[in-house]
Amino acid sequence: MVSPTVHIPVLLQEVLHWSGLDRLTTHPRTVVDGTLGGGGHAWHLVEMLSPEDFLIGIDRDGGAIDRVTQFLDTHLPPAPDPTLTTSGNGTNRSTCRIRLIHSSYRELPQLMYEQDIPKADCILLDLGLSSDQLEDRQRGFSFRTGGELDMRFCTDEGISARDLLAKIDEKELADIIYQFGEERFSRRIARAIVERRKLDPIETAEQLADLVHRCVPGGKVHGRIDSATRTFQALRIAVNHELDHLTKAIEKLPDCLAPGGRLLVISFHSLEDRIVKHSMRDSNKLTVLTKKPILASEFEMNQNSRSRSAKMRVAERLA
Repeated sequence: MVSPTVHIPVLLQEVLHWSGLDRLTTHPRTVVDGTLGGGGHAWHLVEMLSPEDFLIGIDRDGGAIDRVTQFLDTHLPPAPDPTLTTSGNGTNRSTCRIRLIHSSYRELPQLMYEQDIPKADCILLDLGLSSDQLEDRQRGFSFRTGGELDMRFCTDEGISARDLLAKIDEKELADIIYQFGEERFSRRIARAIVERRKLDPIETAEQLADLVHRCVPGGKVHGRIDSATRTFQALRIAVNHELDHLTKAIEKLPDCLAPGGRLLVISFHSLEDRIVKHSMRDSNKLTVLTKKPILASEFEMNQNSRSRSAKMRVAERLA
């Protein structure tokens, strides 16, 4: 199946291998993609499933759910059950049943209970931004594409990055940039933002990137990355409460797995990876299958630069 997205999923072959779906002979099987995005991982997982199986796709970004729903409505025949979407692979053979939900993976236990979804055999979280989000100028996720500085996954929740920068205390802002972005020039950047907003509040991604470039020694390029990268990452994490969502979810998700079911989490920076590592290790309901995180191959890193920072950890639900 062709994915309705420009995003290239990272560690795809590793996800398919470690999903453990090829070990299971009983049906129905249930797979949860808790960060659906454009469906890059999901559509390949669908190919491993049978007509009686389920794939549940969840995303906080309503645009992602709308995009995938439109793709399914356009390319696939309607399902007999109106609450489900039955996918096809271009032949007369149906694959699995698909259910898409606009929510956070943090709410998975409640969602499964409310919708009578069976225990999952595989839960996947890909914590990175999708290329679809980065390319959307109305969201302001990227300093490369610019646009209004929003950065919210769900634009109906919380406050935008623009509004956060307009009122946050200088020390708190410096702490956010330092802790979530691991930016050593955080105090200088926070001071510059507070001074600027007295006369001209920051409204766009371009304005913020330009300010950061002038605060960091070396200007636009700092080491291997753009000097604005860490600040943008920090604000995105703060606006969406990403680490809080992850911390609370990783404690609950083992209860959503069937015995032998697997939890796969792909993270992109050390703060996320640390939470995943410690939570899997300390859980009395999981056994860790990956002593060290799984990294992208050199070939994949050359094909997709985003994969360079990807780390995947896998754990299995105890009986």
